[in-house]
Amino acid sequence: MGERERLEAIQRAVDGHTTGVLEARRPQASWDCLELGAGAGSIAYWLAGRCPDGRTVAVDRNTAHLDPARAANLAVVQADITADDFEPGRFDLVHARYVFCHLANRRELVTRALTWLKPGGWLVVEDPYHLPAETSPFPVVRRIMAAYQQHYRDLGSDITWARGLPAVFARAGLADVDYAGLLGRMGGPGDRWAELIRRAAPDLVAAGTVTADDLAEFEALRTDPAFLDIPQITVCAWGRSQPGG
Repeated sequence: MGERERLEAIQRAVDGHTTGVLEARRPQASWDCLELGAGAGSIAYWLAGRCPDGRTVAVDRNTAHLDPARAANLAVVQADITADDFEPGRFDLVHARYVFCHLANRRELVTRALTWLKPGGWLVVEDPYHLPAETSPFPVVRRIMAAYQQHYRDLGSDITWARGLPAVFARAGLADVDYAGLLGRMGGPGDRWAELIRRAAPDLVAAGTVTADDLAEFEALRTDPAFLDIPQITVCAWGRSQPGG
C-alpha cells in the first residue's frame, strides 16, 4: 500500500463527515480558505468548488499527490507548516485534518493559525482519539492496535490529544467553540483500517511488536461477518476568531 492509497483510504472514510462540518459553517462563495496538510487534495478541491469567487490554498510538505490545475482558484504550496508562516488576517477558514497530532508544537500552531484568520473566520481541526487497545473485544486487535499506537508514539505523535481540542480552542479565545465525533470502523463495509495496518505491518514486525501470525490471524478475522470494532474517534473541533479581531 503506497502513500496515495493510504491518503485515499482516509478520504473515503472521513470526507463525508468533514464536508458536513465545513458546510455547517456556511461558507460563502467569496471565502479564502487554507487547507493545512492537504494530502491527496479532496477537501482542498471541495473548498475551491464551494468558494469559487475566493481562493483556496492547499499546503503540504509533499505536494506530489495534489493537482494545482484542478481549479483556477486553487493554489498548491509546498511548505512545512511548523516553520513557514502565512499572511495575518488573510483567511475566512483554516482547516486541518490528521495533522496537528503529529506535530510537537501542536498547541503553538493553533495559536499561530488564529493569526491567519480574518475577524470572524473559522478554525476547524480534526484529529484522531485512539481508544485504549486493551478494550477491543478481539485479542488479535488488542495486540495489533497496541503495537500500532506505540509505533506512532515512537514517531512523536499524540493520538489522544484530540480529546482536549475544544478546551484548547476555548483557552485560545475562539468564539462559538463546539465539536463532533466520527466513530472509526474496523470490519464490514467502509473499513479503512485493514489498509492502514497493512501499510504499518513491516515496521511493526521489524520492531517485534507483532508477528506474521498476528497479521494472518487479523486477515482471517476480517472474513468473519461478526467482526466489527471501533478503534478510534475522529474529534472535530471548530471555533471563530473574535469578530473584533
